[in-house]
Amino acid sequence: MFMTARTLILLRHAKAETPGELTDIDRRLTTQGETDADAVGAWLADEGIAPQLVLCSPAARTRQTWHGVAVALSQAREAAVSPEVRYEAGLYDGGRTEVFDLLRRVPDDVRTVLVVGHNPTMSDVSLLLRPDPEAATLSGLKTAGLAVHRTDRSWATTEPHSMPLITEHTARG
Repeated sequence: MFMTARTLILLRHAKAETPGELTDIDRRLTTQGETDADAVGAWLADEGIAPQLVLCSPAARTRQTWHGVAVALSQAREAAVSPEVRYEAGLYDGGRTEVFDLLRRVPDDVRTVLVVGHNPTMSDVSLLLRPDPEAATLSGLKTAGLAVHRTDRSWATTEPHSMPLITEHTARG
């Protein structure tokens, strides 16, 4: 059976404030982080990549990152279609297993998924997905960094070594 390609974008949130008096989940983006989040959206628009589903950590910095990306994407498209957005606690307090579990539950009619989360989880998942993990860079995703993976397989079969890396990009506005 022929399958249509599915695209996964793993995005590490943009630059956030140092913790200070705030709880970790309440940390917000810096001014540079806001600019970088916009730059991520502009890059995705330039590449013709638009998510149908966004899985986002509920932390303030990831929500703000998604907002910046969404605004830039909508400004770049004339007939903007808003993706479904789910704020998933497992992307904040979980790890790699929770990301794989979330991806396995994505319906197959969804072709492009954006996951907005934290490191080391975003970098770890990207490295694990690659069919040849030894060819992967070891530095991981920087803030506002993204990894784009693609497969012809069903989301339900998402597992380590199942989704080649197409490109990586670090947005700096």
